[in-house]
Amino acid sequence: MQASITIAAALSSVSFLLYGASLLGSHAMAAEFERYHLAPYRTFTGVLEMAAGAGLLAGLRYRPLLLVSAGGLAVLMLAALVVRLRVRDPLVSTLPAVLLLVLNVFILLAAA
Repeated sequence: MQASITIAAALSSVSFLLYGASLLGSHAMAAEFERYHLAPYRTFTGVLEMAAGAGLLAGLRYRPLLLVSAGGLAVLMLAALVVRLRVRDPLVSTLPAVLLLVLNVFILLAAA
């Protein structure tokens, strides 16, 4: 089970580190957050994603940090799913949030 937690945490971590960085520096992501009517929260969201992504990796050595990071990212992805449904995004645009939600719930439950 430890190997599956490690692989899942690594996948999630890389995803959130990259996506969080894009939130901080990409004009396309700024436009997306405008479309969601969440522009004031873009930088905060990017910092949260990067911190939690790093927390997943550090959490492989310190289990409480893994649980907090995976739980926080699961909540964040649930919120992302709600936002995507609210703006009526197509299913293909919503799938990454769903998959990352499931991945982080798996990490949370498997590591608990």
